[in-house]
Amino acid sequence: MADDRERAEILVTGVHKRINDAFQVFDHDLNKTVDVREIGAIVRSLGCFPTEAELLDIIDEVEEPNGFICFERFLPTMSKILMENKYRPIPEDTLLKAFEVLDQQKKGHLEPNELTEYMRQGDEPFTQLEMEEMLSSAVEPDSNLIYYKDFVNMMVLDGER
Repeated sequence: MADDRERAEILVTGVHKRINDAFQVFDHDLNKTVDVREIGAIVRSLGCFPTEAELLDIIDEVEEPNGFICFERFLPTMSKILMENKYRPIPEDTLLKAFEVLDQQKKGHLEPNELTEYMRQGDEPFTQLEMEEMLSSAVEPDSNLIYYKDFVNMMVLDGER
């Protein structure tokens, strides 16, 4: 019984450390607060990928009236999310199939404008900032193309951290 409790405490301590480390990257004033606009990046850096609506729910739960997020309010909410394995990334094979549907000529790559067009459609279109962030990591600088197998592999590895 004590071993189970010790393991649980070690697990919770590790989760808290991950959250703290991610939060500190964006705590520029070192006052245990971050701008509400940083929460999406923090949550994604922890390997969670909520929809925009789900992210807004998280923000509603933790946002202070001044537009900032206080670490003490963020920690329990994010701990619960991580412990429950919520908002996990889409499996690699599913992502590859989605890119292959977009790549109708089966070239193995997409052009940035093609991907931008697709990502701005649908129920939850990407914002300009989200598109810029994604393209900055997805586009191969030498060819100005998105080799989606490499990109999906990189996204999966980032999500496992």
